[in-house]
Amino acid sequence: MSKKNGRERPPQIKPETGLVIGGRDSASYYGFVNPPVYHASTVLYPNARDLVAHRSRYLYGRRGTPTSEALENALRAIEGPDCAGVALLPSGAAAISTALLSVLRSGDHLLVTDSVYRPTRTFCDTILKRLGIETTYYNPLIGAGIAALIKPNTRAVFTESPGSLSFEMQDIPAIAAAAHQAGAVVLMDNTWATPLFFRAFDKGVDLSIQAGTKYLGGHSDVMIGTVSANAAHWPRLRETMLTLGLCVGPDDIYLTLRGLRTLAVRLDRHQESALAIARWLQQRPEVLRVLHPGLESDSGHAIWQRDFLGASGLFSIILKPIPEAAVFAFADALTLFGLGYSWGGYESLAIIFDCSDYGTATRWAPGGPALRFHIGLEHVNDLIADLERGFAALAQAI
Repeated sequence: MSKKNGRERPPQIKPETGLVIGGRDSASYYGFVNPPVYHASTVLYPNARDLVAHRSRYLYGRRGTPTSEALENALRAIEGPDCAGVALLPSGAAAISTALLSVLRSGDHLLVTDSVYRPTRTFCDTILKRLGIETTYYNPLIGAGIAALIKPNTRAVFTESPGSLSFEMQDIPAIAAAAHQAGAVVLMDNTWATPLFFRAFDKGVDLSIQAGTKYLGGHSDVMIGTVSANAAHWPRLRETMLTLGLCVGPDDIYLTLRGLRTLAVRLDRHQESALAIARWLQQRPEVLRVLHPGLESDSGHAIWQRDFLGASGLFSIILKPIPEAAVFAFADALTLFGLGYSWGGYESLAIIFDCSDYGTATRWAPGGPALRFHIGLEHVNDLIADLERGFAALAQAI
């Protein structure tokens, strides 16, 4: 049992408390609340025998420091007891590629949801293809039907729920059960929900991935990715990370650890504000539909309600058919919503997107232009006023 300030940690604590105390060991750093930031490469050994035997808690800066351990331990605490270890990577994309490389080899077959984050698709279609690994994209709504796509050489199934543009909700437990029945590994991009709102290991996931750049950091000032693994897959994941020479700089680790402490309160605000704005957008005459699984009208709401503990601040809308110039006028009129990729920071963002040029297992035909919003920590009334400015500009451009 871990200790903080020399006292035993309570045996049963809520996730919100785990975010505050996870990875902290104030007694080891002279009573200070936060761990020091170790800028380190070389580790000195006390004598020649220890040097030759590699007898030291820390061997080299790239292989771990007290700073990286603090973040790893904090993440393990919120992932739950089935998490055997956490790999820290330089970005979310690096986390995805490292996780896939840890379970795949030449000749394997991989199943990937058609709604996947586009850089994941690019990695599969380029690097994995060159390594002799075949990728098949599947309809994210397939559920247990994925069993029909599993081949004798299917090694892994990659999931993402919801899709971070089109917001299809996947039946992760059903997919995991079918995959495990065939001996396949289940990976999930859990960036949207984080472990606070989706308990990946409880639902059958073997490797849970996050772009920590987003909600873990929470301030749009860090690049980091994480992969959490169960006991069966942690050794191979760690070996892959170390052999590829991947690590994260100490300052980025510390910023992520600092952001992690306020994750629960930030996500609560993101969720509350996003649902309020999503419901407001549902009433707008310019909007064809809102893609948010937390809404009762969403096709994925039943799965979200069954499997998830909350919703984050990211969702999309489909506008009724209008000229492209009117869509651009709407976006350009926004003053509080920044126009930029990524999400998960304290600020609100908007992008215009179109999935029609890369889906292969599904057809993207939403019925109108699509926009994605990340609802930040600003006051809801101010954000709605900003959206009203956008709709006014849209009307003038038609």
